[in-house]
Amino acid sequence: METNHFIPVTWAHHTNIYEVNFRQYTQEGTFNAFAKHLPRLKDMGVQTLWLMPIQPIGKVNRKGTMGSYYSIRDYATVNPEYGTPGDFDSLVKQAHALGFKIIIDWVANHTAWDHVWTLSNADFFSKDEHGNFRPPYPDWADVIHLNYNNEELWRAMIDAMRFWIRHYDIDGFRCDMAHLVPLDFWKAAREELDKEKKLFWLAETEESNYHEAFDCSYTWEFLHKMEAYWRREATIHGLDAVLYKYDSEFPASAMRLYFTSNHDENSHSGSEYKRMGDAALAFAVLCATWNGIPLIYSGQELPNYEALRFFEKDPIQWAGENKLHDFYKKLLDIHSNHPALRAADDSVKTYRIRTTNEDNVFAFLRKNGNKEVLVILNLSPDEQHFEIMDDTITGLYKNVFSDAANDLTSEKNFIMPAWEFLIFEK
Repeated sequence: METNHFIPVTWAHHTNIYEVNFRQYTQEGTFNAFAKHLPRLKDMGVQTLWLMPIQPIGKVNRKGTMGSYYSIRDYATVNPEYGTPGDFDSLVKQAHALGFKIIIDWVANHTAWDHVWTLSNADFFSKDEHGNFRPPYPDWADVIHLNYNNEELWRAMIDAMRFWIRHYDIDGFRCDMAHLVPLDFWKAAREELDKEKKLFWLAETEESNYHEAFDCSYTWEFLHKMEAYWRREATIHGLDAVLYKYDSEFPASAMRLYFTSNHDENSHSGSEYKRMGDAALAFAVLCATWNGIPLIYSGQELPNYEALRFFEKDPIQWAGENKLHDFYKKLLDIHSNHPALRAADDSVKTYRIRTTNEDNVFAFLRKNGNKEVLVILNLSPDEQHFEIMDDTITGLYKNVFSDAANDLTSEKNFIMPAWEFLIFEK
């Protein structure tokens, strides 16, 4: 594999990401309405806001009443349903003033049927045998496929991405279905756009070679293994096997995005509680403490038990009390501030810890010099008794959720309730 010669922005190693679905976030569904939530998200410890597509949505062949966020009619302006360009500029400025980073969704593989390029640059698109625009796949009938054999398209697409850096000072891109677009395009785009500003590049892909262009990629396989675990179709050994595969098949410099929900999973398969049941919070802890970057989706802090409709208005039912605010605040705080939880950092080592109950208990240590974080998860529906069988776990550790001190030199026996989770900071 070719080495990625792009250096990630320094803040990426300790960031976390919160995905913002403007349409469903508020009754108004606007930039200005969402902006009122910024102080709350800041208090929760969110560092990077990933904004789902902010551009106008196609009207021709749209699905449902409102269409897909990922059917884009014009790359270089904002969706008027969300507000004006001035409103978006104000949102970004407010977010930056509070210390947030802003990354925007970028849909480079396809556009709406009525995208402005269909009139000005019809040769940017793939055609069927009759010379007509065509979808990338038959069931993606609301979008048409772009033709990356045309290098003029490369230039136009890079110019469109540059627009958002120059006009709004964004901090990165989350690139939708990145592996459907040639890797060479992404390398060229990053080479060019690095001259404007050093950005964070997140690819929706699990193809390891895309790390030649990207900093971070998805962990769909691990998400589905966690879901299979809840259905009792996988074991802790199965979870370990995927994590080992990631370690062995991806470059050490590859950041990985871990999550229990996002817009796709929530809308198409249901909330994390439908897909992971009582294991949802324990897996959220795993996603926030393993070697990677944790993602939280709009409303998970409620918690939201509902699947939000994808093509219709279906706002999150904020109740005035976000019961998981403090849970996520603890997770995001330790992830972003503890040196042992940095993502893709050569100085951080991650070890699975042996216990006397390997079938039910998932334990691991992350270590950066003498800084350590120990995570213990009871991944079972029953109370578990076990002992830590690792002599390297010694000394005083603080329980992150209770602040209680534990001397793990002598206190190696544990009793954990069903689906309980512990995080200890040395």
